[in-house]
Amino acid sequence: MSRIAAHDRLILALDVPSAEEADRLMRRVEGTVRFVKIGLELYTAAGPDIVKRALDRGNRVFLDLKFLDIDETVRRATARVAELGVEFLTVHANRKALNAAVEGREEHPLKLLAVTVLTNFDSADLRDMGIQWSVADLVVARAKLAAELGCDGVVASGEEPAIIRRNVGPKLLIVTPGIRPAGKGLDDHARPTTPTQSIKAGSDYLVVGRPIRDAEEPKEAAQEVLAEMQAAFDARPV
Repeated sequence: MSRIAAHDRLILALDVPSAEEADRLMRRVEGTVRFVKIGLELYTAAGPDIVKRALDRGNRVFLDLKFLDIDETVRRATARVAELGVEFLTVHANRKALNAAVEGREEHPLKLLAVTVLTNFDSADLRDMGIQWSVADLVVARAKLAAELGCDGVVASGEEPAIIRRNVGPKLLIVTPGIRPAGKGLDDHARPTTPTQSIKAGSDYLVVGRPIRDAEEPKEAAQEVLAEMQAAFDARPV
């Protein structure tokens, strides 16, 4: 099996409020980061044009819009996203929404990621929502649903990849946000993990935002994350 290149697996979250700030951050990490995530804040501010700008810079794009709506809306919105040329799109792990997204994608190469449990949620948050399952059990159930319906992967915290692998198998992509290098703050994530912990557990892609975005030298911060990721990938059993 060929060596996994960390450069292909680090995703920088462009969690900034404007296209100008996104452009600035992409310039500062150019040559080091090749994959960026555009979420609700930036997409609301800059619209589809920011996707085109990121792609024109040679970046792969993860559009993190977490679709959840009636079937027709999700189906049509997913079709529009597929036409943009992005690589990943998130959809909440609801059966109807996932089915609609798979239908809307049709034959496009867009990869659909089911959001299992947001990384700022813990068991108490689930109970507040009337869900009596543990976080781990709910993540596994939603990962199984995603695989059953033809999704390509899931978004899950670094605490869950091992249990997903045991219950769903090796083929489902696992994208992990809430990554915090050792010594960095937790911010608002209830279940953060380090790059090493997440990759050892079975994550395929890591999403890193504030530790790179807020660093004095974002490129250097990204390089440090990449070095830790590469060591973890190289140490993972084939």
